[in-house]
Amino acid sequence: MNRKRLPTISFLLCMALSCLAQRNEIFSPDIATLQVNNTRQRLSVLPVIQLGSDERIQISFDCLGHEYHRFTYKITHCEADWSTSTQLFDSDYLEGFGNNLLIEDIKESVNTNTEYTHYSLALPNAQCRMTLSGNYKVCIYDEANNLLLNACFMVVEPRMRIGLSYMTNTDIDINRAHQQVEMKLDYGTLTVTDPGRQIKTIILQNGNWNDARVNVQPQYTRRDGLQWQHCRGYIFEAGNVYRKFECLSLDHPTMGIASIDWDGHNYHAWLWPDLPRRNYVHDESAQGTFVVRNSDNRGNDYLSDYVMVHFTLQTNSTDDKIYVSGGFTNHLLLPQYQMQRNAVTGNYELTLLLKQGYYSYTYVQVGADGYARNLSSEGNFYQTQNQYQALIYYRGPGERTDRLVAVVQ
Repeated sequence: MNRKRLPTISFLLCMALSCLAQRNEIFSPDIATLQVNNTRQRLSVLPVIQLGSDERIQISFDCLGHEYHRFTYKITHCEADWSTSTQLFDSDYLEGFGNNLLIEDIKESVNTNTEYTHYSLALPNAQCRMTLSGNYKVCIYDEANNLLLNACFMVVEPRMRIGLSYMTNTDIDINRAHQQVEMKLDYGTLTVTDPGRQIKTIILQNGNWNDARVNVQPQYTRRDGLQWQHCRGYIFEAGNVYRKFECLSLDHPTMGIASIDWDGHNYHAWLWPDLPRRNYVHDESAQGTFVVRNSDNRGNDYLSDYVMVHFTLQTNSTDDKIYVSGGFTNHLLLPQYQMQRNAVTGNYELTLLLKQGYYSYTYVQVGADGYARNLSSEGNFYQTQNQYQALIYYRGPGERTDRLVAVVQ
């Protein structure tokens, strides 16, 4: 096997971190609890289905109130950097229709304090089917054609093979605060003559796109693949296990909740205050995912109620901004997820309206440089059982778009 260093291949940095736009994002204050999942793998960090399989993506959300709305959706194929695939026609990636499709699966909430209507759609369906691998964005609109939300997912055709692992012996420290990802890519039967232009790579930690590692230069090339070994660009802060709580009952507190009360208008769940962590905490956590459910675990989508959830964080005062982050916030650093310091107690606090269920979350801080990093008082410990995801995109000779040819998660 011919393995050599790759000093001459310049991997394109056309997907700078600031340009990555893989965001499940809500634009209306009346929309809540956006979920995008593979129906068979609901706890998977990334919503991915295999091309040509019977797997389906389910997109669901709630609209507050019981008023009927005629919501429609549009499906768009995107490049590896999540920009629109402008060189494609709809017929290049869809069989059927991809625009102005009506959401027909609608259920009003039953016996809930907060009234809402649950909307759901699954892809592929009788109206449309994806025929090309890659990134997809679903835009949902109201009757006035106002954009309500974006929902993103991926379709993979497994044509290449990935070997992915991580180690705690890094070029920064050994068995301390960092983890180093290593990856080996096998081209399979695909033709690659210019990997710097034909191959695009993304590595994520716990599905967090804020710290995505994009098109990092490989150390080695072979005729049949590439290899990244002790690559500084793949060193991540190890962080700590995600915190978690479970709000199943409105009558009594469950996991992670100190108390539940009713103020005459809303239910309130007060989480136990989160204290600084001086050591690694070994605990089973879904590392950022969330699952809607109630104590009976039935009719979760339309029988579960909404609760005002109160987060309290004890940490040193800082000029940095502190955010609650997890799958339920889509890891977005938005004002509604920023904690505020209580001048009396000195604690950082945040209240969010959340649907009953299981939630895992962490805290991040953003300094003057705009970079999101793990909150210092959460600690970075090499033992943390992080989940790493790898996405490989390929553009063959003469092709007009990026195909997703390998995923590991």
